[in-house]
Amino acid sequence: MPEYRRSWIPGGTYFFTIVTFNREHLFSDKTACRLLIDTWKDVQSRHPFTNIAACILPDHIHAIWTLPEDDDSYPIRWKEIKRLFTKEYTRNHQDGIVRTRSQQLQGEATIWHRRYWEHTIRDQDDLNAHIDYVHINPLKHGLVSMVKDWPWSSFHRYVKMGIYPEDWGGKAEIKLMGVSRGE
Repeated sequence: MPEYRRSWIPGGTYFFTIVTFNREHLFSDKTACRLLIDTWKDVQSRHPFTNIAACILPDHIHAIWTLPEDDDSYPIRWKEIKRLFTKEYTRNHQDGIVRTRSQQLQGEATIWHRRYWEHTIRDQDDLNAHIDYVHINPLKHGLVSMVKDWPWSSFHRYVKMGIYPEDWGGKAEIKLMGVSRGE
């Protein structure tokens, strides 16, 4: 069995990629996106974290979180988001969900891939690069022709804050977290 090494830094900032089971396009459905956002906010109210950036794509999610300074427990947050979303989603979509014997034994539904990618943000340049990556993803996957056209992204918040220009598409002069830089 593989050994997964996670970084545990209280108050750390982390980049995550969460994938749906078999890369199902679960989040092509607006109702599923709204349910995920509601679940996310619910978990965030009980297990606080700062959502730096996020993007919901049809078959995966990218997020950057900063945890409270005395807390390194991001797995409990993801476990709760996945659990609560799955519980509510399956309530309305029972007929489309088939579980393997292993999933039944583990108490899992065929909603999420078991593992997720986590990367500890090292410094401001690393954070800037990951924020750009989160926001450019819908364009990278060919879902839109302009980043601003993807509705399920924190990109819109960054535009309102004056960090990105509305027509940003990756290679631009941007001011991010107080640091001005060109790419």
